[in-house]
Amino acid sequence: MTESLEDSPDAGLMGSIAELGGVSTEALRLLLTLMAGYPIAALYTKYVADLPLKMLHHVFFFTCGAGLCYFNYGVGTYHSLLGILVTYLLVLFLRQNIKLLIGLNFAFHMTYLLLGYFYTSSNEYDILWTMPHCILVLRMIGFGFDISDGLKSNEALSKEQKETALPQVPSLLELLAFAYFPSGFLIGPQFPMRRYQNFINGDYRRHEGNVEAGMRRLAAGVFYLIVCQVGLSVLPDSYFLSPEFAKVGFIKRIYLLGFWAKFSLYKYISCWLLTEGALIYIGFTYKGTDEHGEPDWSGCSNVKLVLLETGNTMEHYVQSFNVNTNQWVGQYIYKRLKFLNNRTISYGAALGFLAIWHGYHSGYYMAFLMEYMVVSTEKQITNFYDKVVLPRYGNFLNSSDVYKILYFATLKSYNIVYMGWCLASFVFLKYERWIVVFEAVNYYGFIWLLIWAAFYQSYLYLSRFGGKSSADATGGKKTQ
Repeated sequence: MTESLEDSPDAGLMGSIAELGGVSTEALRLLLTLMAGYPIAALYTKYVADLPLKMLHHVFFFTCGAGLCYFNYGVGTYHSLLGILVTYLLVLFLRQNIKLLIGLNFAFHMTYLLLGYFYTSSNEYDILWTMPHCILVLRMIGFGFDISDGLKSNEALSKEQKETALPQVPSLLELLAFAYFPSGFLIGPQFPMRRYQNFINGDYRRHEGNVEAGMRRLAAGVFYLIVCQVGLSVLPDSYFLSPEFAKVGFIKRIYLLGFWAKFSLYKYISCWLLTEGALIYIGFTYKGTDEHGEPDWSGCSNVKLVLLETGNTMEHYVQSFNVNTNQWVGQYIYKRLKFLNNRTISYGAALGFLAIWHGYHSGYYMAFLMEYMVVSTEKQITNFYDKVVLPRYGNFLNSSDVYKILYFATLKSYNIVYMGWCLASFVFLKYERWIVVFEAVNYYGFIWLLIWAAFYQSYLYLSRFGGKSSADATGGKKTQ
């Protein structure tokens, strides 16, 4: 598939432009596809939006989306077409057998995706057909759940399920248009079929302000893209695998890794902002009204910029980054495991699913393991601080301006430094690469987590040994 693209008539032109911009041809195609969402939105608004025949709307979006997919992946487009067709056939023939439908649909898509990773993955983040296919996998799995929810009584559904349940089976054309929606098929965001149907029905078009909001998001995306390119040109990935990095002073090393992580994050954020801007521009993302009674166009936002830039914990990063995917996992994986009656197991299973969904690289599993460990540690530290430190020293600490400055500086430093540690394995993927980075920074991420764990467990033990309840440090629950 890649060879066929390179041999195409425009490969020379695309290659020349990509080389001039210092990016790969695949990355240039991706960027052009993201930007194509804006003219497509303008064409739809002017010529298609008011057409009464819904089939024409579906044809427009399917044609545009599938065409862009072919522009990026050539004949590799058949992978997504096959996945959509299989889901549609499963729904047609197994709709009345909910468990079998959900199980087969889930197993097929995850197996197909993992086989795709197995045959195509390399040491880098690959821009291949598997990239949009992982988006499609979540969309088709969610679609299967929504179809099954449509067969249940209204009383048996949660609030979220009521908003996404599908009592009627859409046509194949409608499913294709939903799956290939031009500004959503490539890198997300995730959204349910019901949102697409509401949009086609014109439920969002009566609201104003989408064009201006879309342009603001586009400007933000361009800004983050420029910062990303400049930052990674100063701190390229290769630098952190070099002997030169390991020779830098330790404090400087961990801060450099932290700033590199911010620039690396901006690569994803800029792409999400660009695609979100196109979705807003076309009027797809209506969420209701804000506190001022104005239309809220953040319904498909994949990043919370204010929280991302002002947050000071890893949990803030989790809450502000890849928002729609996290919401999807929460709705279709975490909450569907409620029958286990154990939040820790459900949370671990959700993170495990996310890691598997990303691929086989050990770096993904290390990154999500670190997320679980760091967020859990943060909650322990917060409980200890709120329940033990503040009751004893709160009056002094809250009245000290010096302490407030130190507190802010400490949290910000932690935020920068630990972001570098947590993201390293996610970017470098292969064990042979990310372990080099971990070694270069003396494994500080593991060491500090272990120091805290030893202190915290010792505190709990001494509290119990002294006949005291450990409720202070565990949020009010006594240790049995």
